[in-house]
Amino acid sequence: MKIVFLGSAYFSIPTLVKLIEAGHEIACVYSQPPRRAGRGKKVNLTPVHEMALKYGITVRTPENFKLQKDKLAFFDLNADLTVVVAYGLILPLEIIEAARYGSLNIHASILPKWRGAAPIHRAIMSGDSETGVCIMKMDAGLDTGPVVAKESTPIKADDTTSFLSERLADLGAKLLIETIKKIDELIPKPQSTIEVSYAKKIDKKEAKIDWSLDFQIIEQQIRGLSRYPGAWAYYNDERIKFLNVRINSSNQNNQAEPGMVIGTPLVIACKGGALEITLLQRSGKSVQTTEDFLRGFPIQIGSYFT
Repeated sequence: MKIVFLGSAYFSIPTLVKLIEAGHEIACVYSQPPRRAGRGKKVNLTPVHEMALKYGITVRTPENFKLQKDKLAFFDLNADLTVVVAYGLILPLEIIEAARYGSLNIHASILPKWRGAAPIHRAIMSGDSETGVCIMKMDAGLDTGPVVAKESTPIKADDTTSFLSERLADLGAKLLIETIKKIDELIPKPQSTIEVSYAKKIDKKEAKIDWSLDFQIIEQQIRGLSRYPGAWAYYNDERIKFLNVRINSSNQNNQAEPGMVIGTPLVIACKGGALEITLLQRSGKSVQTTEDFLRGFPIQIGSYFT
């Protein structure tokens, strides 16, 4: 099948690779434009852009599809199917409907729950016990199209957004391949109008930890924001990111103020409980386990994170 692939993030890569391995013709890859970032303002390609070049596939990076020349170039591909995975740009309906079979999108939630930009983050941060992937036939709305396939998976107690993203990316890629095999038999099912929720884009302001909150809320915040943008707090005026955590059963919390270090290797008191931090990062440094972190950055029991 002749496919046009639209994707940008790491989440998209397993699908692109599996489409290639399945023998489909990738007529073109569309990805977000290269951006300048870092101290040297180096031009960075998206992960999908880099992967497509490794396979010798033509990559196009329009800012949007408002220009007629970009629309015509897309139409001229005469694709059988458009596949959209974590592309990050809004598509006009004429692009969505251009291919013979229209456009299929992999969305990382069980729709209609968590429509929008950050479904994996929001599922963990809300304490959901289950999530999954949907293959959706795209329409003009925001993740409102009918669903043609779905598969659920539990959210594990130690899942971070990074870990869960990898698992869902693989799950979605495999499900899409199976869906394409029976594309002529698909019966799109309209989404329910009940239990609709929206996964708004993560704001960096959400990353600051408030130790006076319930320990379960903070635990979900740390896992849900790992590894980007990373939940953080100050220690002696230095910002420290917390990238993984587990609930600690320490009884010392009853006498401790929120944010106080009450146990080793690094247990911090919160409202109603305590958390053991297992993965950290100082600004400009690499991610470290707590044990490695403390060798170079001692933290005393009785001191405070703020």
